[in-house]
Amino acid sequence: MSDLNKNPAPRRPRRKRKSYGLLILAAGLLAFGVAAGTLYYVLRPTVLRIAVGPAGSDDHKLVQLMAQTFARDGSAVRLAPVTTEGTPESIALFSTGKVDLAVARGDLNLPSNAESVAILRKNVVVLWTPSGPAPKGARKQSSPKIKSLADLAGHRVGVIGRTEANVALLRVILRESGINPDKVTVSQFAVGQIGDMARDPALDAFMAVGPLKSKITVDAIAATATARGEPKFLPIDVSEAIAKKNPIYEAEEIPASIFSSSPARPEDKVDTLGVNHLIIARKALSDTAVAAFARQLFTNRHQLARELPSASEIEKPDTDKDSALPAHAGAAAYIDGNERTFLEKYTDFIWGAILVLSGLGSVGAWLKHYWKRDEREQYTEHRDNLLDLISRARQAETPEQLADMQDAADGVLREALDCFDDGAIEQGDLAAIGLALEQFHHAVADRRAVLDAGNAEAPRIRALPA
Repeated sequence: MSDLNKNPAPRRPRRKRKSYGLLILAAGLLAFGVAAGTLYYVLRPTVLRIAVGPAGSDDHKLVQLMAQTFARDGSAVRLAPVTTEGTPESIALFSTGKVDLAVARGDLNLPSNAESVAILRKNVVVLWTPSGPAPKGARKQSSPKIKSLADLAGHRVGVIGRTEANVALLRVILRESGINPDKVTVSQFAVGQIGDMARDPALDAFMAVGPLKSKITVDAIAATATARGEPKFLPIDVSEAIAKKNPIYEAEEIPASIFSSSPARPEDKVDTLGVNHLIIARKALSDTAVAAFARQLFTNRHQLARELPSASEIEKPDTDKDSALPAHAGAAAYIDGNERTFLEKYTDFIWGAILVLSGLGSVGAWLKHYWKRDEREQYTEHRDNLLDLISRARQAETPEQLADMQDAADGVLREALDCFDDGAIEQGDLAAIGLALEQFHHAVADRRAVLDAGNAEAPRIRALPA
């Protein structure tokens, strides 16, 4: 029997289609999780820890108000106040990296990595001496009245505040004024001891360091005026010289009648020395976080002042790089209007990510092609079988053979569609199968017509006489 009489090769069992549904679902969930995690990381509020103290002080109240305001407004930067016993403890936490920000005076021994973010207030030195005698029952003053700083030698000065920074500042003023600091005795009093200080007959002068509108300074001046007579304010004539030698300090003026208008205290403006009270940040702290914090602080300054008047004294720091305490790069960018946009800051990262994703896409396509290589080989085999069926269909001898060939062709089509669904072949490959299948059906139809015609003529031929 010739090859044409052979039955077509048995049809290959239909290949079980690979299911990638779970894999695709898992990949989608993973991509969603990564995107959600990235979005949360980018949009989550930045929390900055800030050291401030002591509890109940104006600084502490202001920082707490800022933290509450930022949280209430849903700001991008939130504050987490860390209450300390005072500025030295705040600086200690700052130095060890346990906090990101701290409230401190500019003339303290700040760490080398400290940079300014905002000026909470300008503190000025107020020096005055009483005009009247000591209270009744006290030893009368044996020394002449003090008319200027030069007369402080050999006298005792009462300083408000327990911090050593005030004493150190007084010594700087005395030294620059040509007075040996060792010849001036200093007695320090807590804020709650102002009355005791005013009545102390051993004191010949008084000193306060704080904002011009400080209630502590005003109360101290009023208390000494009641106990010892109207105050005489002592100008610091060397304030400009001190500021030039040490830029941490600034030459300032005390306006007339700032402490009282009736009677006028002082009667005329008085030269003095100022030092800033600051919010400092670590130099390594993110520029973006510091810029956002500075923006929030200065944007909400007036709102803060409505709840706490001292907030009105908040000022922007000097952004000059040669300043004694330079502004943090993030704060300087906001103040100078040099903040970079999102695209400007992350353009390199974006392009890098695009290149990486493009590379991953190419690798993924190659891996996909590699993983589907068996299916592509099967597709090629099915295509060749279909072409072979076309040739065999034209030489089929019975309708049964054609039916078997059609079944085989249907199997080829199913396998090709499975390969296409699995991504093993492209649209063009499927089109090639379709074209071959169309030719096969034409061949089957032509051959069936020939067979039908032969079967119709066969009885007439047998009916003819021999």
